[in-house]
Amino acid sequence: MIQLMTQNEMQGEIRRKFSGRTTQSAAPRAVVRKAFYASRSVTMQVCLSLAPLAVLVLPGTSIRAYAQATAPSKLIGVVKQVTPNKLIIANDAGQTVSVSVVDGAKVLQVAPGSTDLKTAQTIALSDIETGDRVLVTGHQDAPDAMTVSRVILMKSIDIAQKNEAEQADWQKRGLGGLVGGVDPASGTITINSRGKKIAVETLSSTVYRRYANGSVKFADAVVGTRDQIQVGDQLRARGDKAPDGSSIKADEIVTGAFENLAGTVTAIDAASQTFTLTDISSKKSYSITVTANSSLRALPPEAAARFAARAKGSDQAAASGGVDKPKLPPAAAVAVGDPHSEQRGSGTGSAGGDLSQLVTRLPQGSLSDLHIGQTLMIVAEKTPGSAGLTAITVLSGVEPILTATPKGTASMTLSPWNFGGGQDGGGA
Repeated sequence: MIQLMTQNEMQGEIRRKFSGRTTQSAAPRAVVRKAFYASRSVTMQVCLSLAPLAVLVLPGTSIRAYAQATAPSKLIGVVKQVTPNKLIIANDAGQTVSVSVVDGAKVLQVAPGSTDLKTAQTIALSDIETGDRVLVTGHQDAPDAMTVSRVILMKSIDIAQKNEAEQADWQKRGLGGLVGGVDPASGTITINSRGKKIAVETLSSTVYRRYANGSVKFADAVVGTRDQIQVGDQLRARGDKAPDGSSIKADEIVTGAFENLAGTVTAIDAASQTFTLTDISSKKSYSITVTANSSLRALPPEAAARFAARAKGSDQAAASGGVDKPKLPPAAAVAVGDPHSEQRGSGTGSAGGDLSQLVTRLPQGSLSDLHIGQTLMIVAEKTPGSAGLTAITVLSGVEPILTATPKGTASMTLSPWNFGGGQDGGGA
C-alpha cells in the first residue's frame, strides 16, 4: 500500500530532522526552506499522478480489484460457426460461447506447435473456417458471450497434417509398457514390454505428459514431470531406439496411473452410475464409476473365440519349450487403445494390437448394458478424493479369452492411443 504524507506532516518531518542543530545560522534555515518547497512540489506531483486513478476507481474499490475487473479475458476452443463479425466457439469443456469481433481486430494465423507470434501471418476474419482452433482475447460480456479485439488461429487442415505426422512418428519410433523401476540418479526408467525389459533414457530436452483425470485422450494429457512417474504406471515413449530394442532415448514420454482388472460384476447402481467388480486374481472388490469419458464396449462372440484361440496357442507354444523365444503375452493382456481415436489400422500387428483396433470400432455401450454375474476386463484410474475407481475402458464378452488363459495375467495394458497396426504401433 502506498502511504502519502500531508504537506503539513512533511514540513514537520523536515523541522524534526533539523531540530537538533544548536546553531541557527542562515545555512540551516536555507536548507529547511529549500526542503519545504521541494516537499510542496513532490506533493503536487504525486496528487497529479494519482488523479486519473481517483477518477477511474470507484469509491470502495481497491486498485487490485479494479485491475482484475478490467483484465482481458481469453478463450481457447474450436470454431463451430462463422458469421460476419461473430464466431461461435466451443471451448475444451464443450461449452459454447458467442464471440463478437470488433472492427479492426487483429486476426493472426500461426502454424501448429508455434510458441510465439514471430511467424504469424495477418489474415482476414473471413478466412476463418469451421473446425479451426482459435485463441481469442477480449472482454467477457456474459458467461456465454465475449467481445474480442484479437484472434489467433491454427487452421484445422494444418492441425490434421501435424497430428498425422506425429502419429506416424509415434508408430515408427514409439514403444510402451508398464514401469518397472525409476532411477532418479541416471534418469533411466525401466519398463516391461511384451516380457522384455527396456531402458527408457531421459534427456534434459525430454517432454513429459501425464494423462488428465478421467480421460485417456492424448489431447487431454497435461504437461508433467519425471518425478510423477511411479512403478506400475503405463508409459509410452517416442525417440531413437537401440538396434537391439533394449533401450530408447526419449524425446517425449506419456504416462498414466491405471488399474488393470478382470473380474465379475457383483452389483450395479444406476443412480450413482457405479458398479462393483470382484477381481478374479486378487478376489478384491472395487467400486467403479462410469463417466461420460468412459468407453463401454462388447466383444462379439466370434471375435472373442478368435482371440481365445490365439491366447491358447501362445500358452501351448511357450509351454512346449524348444526354440528359445520370449513368451508372447496372452491375448487377455491386450492393449486397448484410445476409445476416442479416429485412427483405424489394418490390424497387422500382435493379437493385442488387433484387439485394440477392434475395440475402437465397436459400438459404444452404457451402464445399462451390464448385468450382475457378467465377466469384464477393465482399465480404470483412481478417483481423486475417493477409494473408488473411474472407468476408462470396460470390455465385456471376454469369458472365452480368460478361460483360455487360466494361468495368464488377466490384465489389459492401456496404450495412450491407437496408431494402427505394427508391433510398436499398437498396444504397449
